[in-house]
Amino acid sequence: MAFNPFKEKGLPAEKQYTNWNTLNVKPYDKGAIDPYTRCRVILVNGAEFEANWFGHQWARHCDDPEAKRQIAMTRRLEQMQQKMVSALVPANESVLEHTIGYEQVAVDLTAWLARHEPDPLVKAGLDFALLEDFDHLYRYANLLEMRQGIKAETLVGKYTEIIPGRPTIAEHRHPFDDVRNHYDATKADIRTKLNSMTIVAAEQQTMNYYMNQANRLEDTVGRGLYSEIGMIEEQHVTHYESLLDPTLSWSMMHVMHEYNECYLYWSCMQTESDARIKKIWENHLEMEIGHLHGAVELMKRVEGKDPVSEFPNAFPEPLTFESNVDYVRNILAEQENLTANLADYVPVSSLPKDHRYFQVQQIINEGGTPSQQVITEHIEKMGKDYRWELAGAHPVERLRERQRAVA
Repeated sequence: MAFNPFKEKGLPAEKQYTNWNTLNVKPYDKGAIDPYTRCRVILVNGAEFEANWFGHQWARHCDDPEAKRQIAMTRRLEQMQQKMVSALVPANESVLEHTIGYEQVAVDLTAWLARHEPDPLVKAGLDFALLEDFDHLYRYANLLEMRQGIKAETLVGKYTEIIPGRPTIAEHRHPFDDVRNHYDATKADIRTKLNSMTIVAAEQQTMNYYMNQANRLEDTVGRGLYSEIGMIEEQHVTHYESLLDPTLSWSMMHVMHEYNECYLYWSCMQTESDARIKKIWENHLEMEIGHLHGAVELMKRVEGKDPVSEFPNAFPEPLTFESNVDYVRNILAEQENLTANLADYVPVSSLPKDHRYFQVQQIINEGGTPSQQVITEHIEKMGKDYRWELAGAHPVERLRERQRAVA
């Protein structure tokens, strides 16, 4: 069904304030929640965080008091939305259990975006980082079983496999090799713009979560794993944000943020199985449409331009969480051996021996890495690593080994 947020009335900003009881919603039942409902909660939480911090950055570079007041109003309302979304996560869902949700988002969101991405440059970027997040899921799942006796398959369901991806130990690159070329916003399809903004928000949220949760684990290996993977998420945010066209004006970027939030809430509504949570998505869509109208009016005042003509008459097909087992396996078989050389993706074997990649690897990985240690410890305690294989043997032969940690 075609949907154009510019033609919807939405809820005006002045009617969006609410009380604490409304924001402090009942958490979901972690034992009964559909895995993809958990994923949607994580995704829109990240989108709200990204929009809020974009607003703060704009305000810090804006010398128009009236514009700053409008930005502050939108930020405050989106903070209220974020508080409601965050309140859906129950206190009895441990940091590690919730982390499995974060990595399921990273895998199935990235795979879906890659499958629907029309720009080869952006698709290549999604495929490249997909294999790294896929490996993170495997590492955390092994830690979860060892520390809490919980098999991650009970959290991801039969949607997402848990097997090694590009080994985390091999993901540590020089910062120069995480910066990509950006798409051209004057030529890019709306799908590319939405995909890029969405993945930046999701990866940034994951990075922030790991930055703040690394010290909550009680053991050295667990704390180290969050720190190590958290550094890769920093690389991923650099990787994805460099795909965005930086030549857009602040006010146009503001419109894009609000448009993307409308799209995400509208998408979540299409497939949400939890009636209570679906109602939240519906209400937040109405609010975001109000924010979008405000962003359009602000751009008209600040730049004298109406941005609506630069958007299509309707949203593209909704973003959905769905199983991507076959797609991930195909990318694994084709690209597991890649690293980056500046903006290019190349086989590790093609790099000269004095390349900065090997210099970084030697420094960072000296003495071992938590991502390898967690697998070694699991094998020592249980005889083999933990996996959740849904489609047979691993597509990469060397990664079929289950009684030692393969680098």
